[in-house]
Amino acid sequence: MRVLTLNSGSSSLKFGLFDVPQAEARSVHGILPTVIAGEVQGIGREAELRLRTRGTSLQKRQRGIKDHQQAVQWVFEQLAGETIEAIGHRVVHGGESFVDSVRIDAGVITEIERLSELAPLHNPAGVGAIQGAQAALGNIPMVAVFDTAFHQTLPLHAATYAIPQELAVRHRIRRYGFHGIAHASLAAGYAAHSGRPLDRVRLITLHLGNGCSAAAIRHGRSVETSMGFTPLEGLVMGTRSGDVDPAVVSYLAQREGVSPAEIERWLNERSGLLGLSGLTHDMRELLRAAEQRQHPGAALAIEVFCHRARKYLGAYLAVLGGADAVVFGGGIGEHAPAIRARICEGMEWCGLVLDPMKNDTTGGLSPGEAARISRDDAGLEAYVVAVDEETWIARETVRCLQRAPS
Repeated sequence: MRVLTLNSGSSSLKFGLFDVPQAEARSVHGILPTVIAGEVQGIGREAELRLRTRGTSLQKRQRGIKDHQQAVQWVFEQLAGETIEAIGHRVVHGGESFVDSVRIDAGVITEIERLSELAPLHNPAGVGAIQGAQAALGNIPMVAVFDTAFHQTLPLHAATYAIPQELAVRHRIRRYGFHGIAHASLAAGYAAHSGRPLDRVRLITLHLGNGCSAAAIRHGRSVETSMGFTPLEGLVMGTRSGDVDPAVVSYLAQREGVSPAEIERWLNERSGLLGLSGLTHDMRELLRAAEQRQHPGAALAIEVFCHRARKYLGAYLAVLGGADAVVFGGGIGEHAPAIRARICEGMEWCGLVLDPMKNDTTGGLSPGEAARISRDDAGLEAYVVAVDEETWIARETVRCLQRAPS
């Protein structure tokens, strides 16, 4: 089946056109043949479209794009003449309504829109992409693949906040978890490279990018994850604070004379690496500033980032009762060997020892590919996997349509 995937970020749209053999849809292993792949960056202003087709070099185009619906229309201009039999959409928040991928209809769109209050930066973008695709190819079956679905296997004790339960039930407050497609892709990449079945291993996956999260995966199922009711909880991120004492919100609101909603915006947009350093949210720039200029803010941001990740790594070893591998992915997790080394520093007690040469030479992985970075004699393996959300979405789209045909 020829499947187009549309992966909507808050200001970006990744897309890929794949040939998915029907018999292979149930597999989580291997890289699918890519017909076309690309990304629109900078939605909401002058945007850039990057496009790569089989056997051609990277092409770049620019155009003013106001929203995701326009971005999808631009993508379809590039796909003119291509056969598309189904479309898979990444949607960030499925709440309690969607525990698995689902074929899109009017009711599904309405519910995704309702859940936008829990993911205001991402669900509206997903809806815009769906509506743009419907306007272009309304008769094509479409599937919503939810980031939260992978974490629906969290046990009750891991998903529950210690707040009055009548409030939690009334307002559907629980730990949902996010980046589920990425964590599933990291686990699949490890299984494909190591040859070990997912249903027999315990993994800790660290998805480190502008958004960051960790997951504890036992036998292919998520049993703990760092993000919670919203993507704000957990690790230090590019502009998000991660874990913070809830009393900070009301305290700052009173002291600064602003609303709690404004403080939440600060925690989402002005905190994390940006807030700690006072410079930037870009880890590459922070590493340069710390190493070349000895910038104290950059050094502090890096140290806090790595400390928080190491703390979660240790906690998830306890949750799982030990692990078979730690898997790094995401922009930072894949491309910043110095950060991987700092996170793993002092973890010899659990058998986690990196091989410096392997750790420094993992660049250039294609989506879905993996490389081992731990020493050969390490008791706890460490891998880098190039996240391949698009392949996962494509396979999940076919699985969903096989499960519930029109």
